[in-house]
Amino acid sequence: NGINQNPNGSLFIWVPEDEYAGQTFYDGFSFFNNLPDPTNSYVNESYARAQRLVYVQDDGKVIMKADDQTTLAQGAVRIESNKKYDGGLFILDLNRAPWGCGVWPAFWTVGDNWPSNGEIDVIEGVHDNQHNQVAFHTAPGCLLDSTANFTGTISDGGGYQHLDCNSLINSNAGCGATEWSRASYGPLFDEQGGGIFAMKWDENGIAVWSFFRAAVPPDVAAGTPNPSTWGPPSANLSSSQCDIGKYFMSHAIVFDITFCGDWAGNSYATSGCPGTCDDRLMDPANFVNATWSINSLKVFKKQPLYAQVANSASSSMPTASALQRFLTILSPSIYVLFA
Repeated sequence: NGINQNPNGSLFIWVPEDEYAGQTFYDGFSFFNNLPDPTNSYVNESYARAQRLVYVQDDGKVIMKADDQTTLAQGAVRIESNKKYDGGLFILDLNRAPWGCGVWPAFWTVGDNWPSNGEIDVIEGVHDNQHNQVAFHTAPGCLLDSTANFTGTISDGGGYQHLDCNSLINSNAGCGATEWSRASYGPLFDEQGGGIFAMKWDENGIAVWSFFRAAVPPDVAAGTPNPSTWGPPSANLSSSQCDIGKYFMSHAIVFDITFCGDWAGNSYATSGCPGTCDDRLMDPANFVNATWSINSLKVFKKQPLYAQVANSASSSMPTASALQRFLTILSPSIYVLFA
């Protein structure tokens, strides 16, 4: 179970690497403490904990939220994983995701020396959007292949599609796709109990899927994810026009909630939201929906499968049927092949 196949026919499985969940969730993250940022100065950990902007409920649900009590709230929060990744399968199980006028939340990964090491925006939206926007930001030379298999609508602006992922042009629009489902972001996502977002990053490309709660694949629930059975992703940055290993490396995982910065501030006048973005910051009641509620974030690593050929010192790639016969799963993370 869970056997995947590369385009070249070689076989692999996704094995558990890390899990961020429950009372130890925040142990794996550092707070972006009072450092200047193009969008805000984020509050530090001591302030966030004292104001109950970050905490873990008794039932293990991880909460990160905006300040919805204080006028002129200082509630912008950002955390980054202590560990860096060069690929993998990232599966985020959410009950709620932030939304609201003037609110700009994101779940993303990013490398140092931006944009040289790339950025992957898995969940991103603004105001009362109803559709999640997936985006990729890189140094010059990486393009989104519009013929790749994905269901989202290619992001556009200025009368043309954003196929060039270069963050140094087009006001840092990058490249990407907007999901078709109205349950991928905003009120409907929260109302139907949240769901699963998955991001697969390997040498073949970077793809993003989302599943509302009632449609989570059984293999995900079982902890043996097999993206090949999930159907087309919402967004897909294929390796056909982008050298993935060159443009994406050593990424931290990031969650944030931002107010009225860049995208949120610049788009507010045409968002349909009342007043101005600064007006929204005056009333804490505007941020009652600006909350992350997280069940878990699981990271899986790609493990190639090989079989030893009898009477030979060399190894060869086995067929899927042979692996089904010879692969014995001893535990969720230990796999042994018999020759």
